[in-house]
Amino acid sequence: MKSYRSYSDLELLDLVKEEDRNAFVEIFERYNKLLYSHVYNKLRDEDTSRDLVQDVFVALWEKRDMIKNVNLSGYLFTMSRNKILNLVSHHKIVTDYATTIQNFAEVSEGLADERIREKQLAEIINKEINALPERMREVFLMSRFEHLSNREIAEKLNLSEQTVATHIKKSLRVLRQKIGMAIFLTSFCHCGGLDTPLAPEKNEHKKNILLFFPSGIPDRSDSTVM
Repeated sequence: MKSYRSYSDLELLDLVKEEDRNAFVEIFERYNKLLYSHVYNKLRDEDTSRDLVQDVFVALWEKRDMIKNVNLSGYLFTMSRNKILNLVSHHKIVTDYATTIQNFAEVSEGLADERIREKQLAEIINKEINALPERMREVFLMSRFEHLSNREIAEKLNLSEQTVATHIKKSLRVLRQKIGMAIFLTSFCHCGGLDTPLAPEKNEHKKNILLFFPSGIPDRSDSTVM
């Protein structure tokens, strides 16, 4: 009986189409190491390369009826190349997706922390504003929240402009002393400076800080309470 080793690739393919498993084994032994060497050179991973080569031979067996007049070695190497490309493409998609998820998680965590700080700061500011003497609080709110001029406030409350100015000055001094300059400097660092354009959700945070610095942010090294 003629040895399978003596058969040409085309003869072996014809036998494989007839479901000759010995012919298939001969093809495997003839090309397995060559394909593995080729695939490993691209992937540099033994297990993955071995699995991919096995997939090539499985595909050869499953598609044996559709193979016609092909160069066997070229056919096998083409299948290997396509599977490598598919694997690399899939790996890139998975990696990109994982990176996107990770970036989203990091950004979300940062935003959550910042919102907590902003909420805490707003609560502190509101608490200390509400603790001001009634007339001082009224003048302060009209000045800083309603954006009225000293003259407008004076007319509304039947006060002199000097009295209004004194109330505002005292309220700012009291609030700075109560809340502490460190809170404002910390907030200033986190928001990147009050001259830096902020996202809409940060505008309220910026506005709260500006209440206490009508003439602009003091130098960070200056810790003097006005």
